[in-house]
Amino acid sequence: MIIPTYNEKENISSIIQAVFSLHQSYHVLVIDDNSPDGTAAIVRELTLQYPGQLFLEERTGKLGLGTAYIYGFKWSIERGYRFVFEMDADFSHNPSDLERLYDACKNQGADLAVGSRYVPGGKTENWPLDRQLYSKGGAFYTQLLTWMPVNDPTAGFVCYRKEVLESINFDMIQFVGYAFQIEMKFAAWKLGFKIKEVPITFVDRKIGVSKMSKGIIKEGVLGVLRIQWKSLFNNYRKKLKNTSFNNSLSSHTAN
Repeated sequence: MIIPTYNEKENISSIIQAVFSLHQSYHVLVIDDNSPDGTAAIVRELTLQYPGQLFLEERTGKLGLGTAYIYGFKWSIERGYRFVFEMDADFSHNPSDLERLYDACKNQGADLAVGSRYVPGGKTENWPLDRQLYSKGGAFYTQLLTWMPVNDPTAGFVCYRKEVLESINFDMIQFVGYAFQIEMKFAAWKLGFKIKEVPITFVDRKIGVSKMSKGIIKEGVLGVLRIQWKSLFNNYRKKLKNTSFNNSLSSHTAN
């Protein structure tokens, strides 16, 4: 379970404990981008309570969601994890839904399971109207331009089989904000992996400050165009395929 953090001191202890209370023997990797509020210090203390289950990687600054996840993917693969999850720290994603994402990949044939707001049974709670419009409009826009059969392409609650991550050339993943989520799903789909959407209820954060910004929305709008444009030219699929997992951690170095 990879949880990127920046200023999540109000949530991080509770979300970690919620994950460890589940039936599966989850391990958690927190990647903190030098949060000035002391998030990393809280996690560091908790590693003493959960030795061998909770891990902390600290980076020098706010380097972006995408680079944090790619760092976590490489870290996880090098340590032999078969299933790798993404989840927010703010309880927008219900930790109990991890079980259903895991089951979709382990038992139902999915290579990539997406916690989806926009399939039957999925929904959002406590979202303002403008946020709903941005999200649903962005999902429709992404499907229209990319033809990717995913109803919630920006979703950040995901389970990957390790084979998916080993197959992607991370140097081809260019985005660091919410477009990163689209690009990873698009890459998996282009490489022929099976994506299954699992309905979830996405709840707007109750504590802390949302990371959504105009810059993130702009990256999403322009990013979808760039993703589809790249896919049409220059042997995109061939370049996307990672023939051997030899990406080092150096490009996303933690300190």
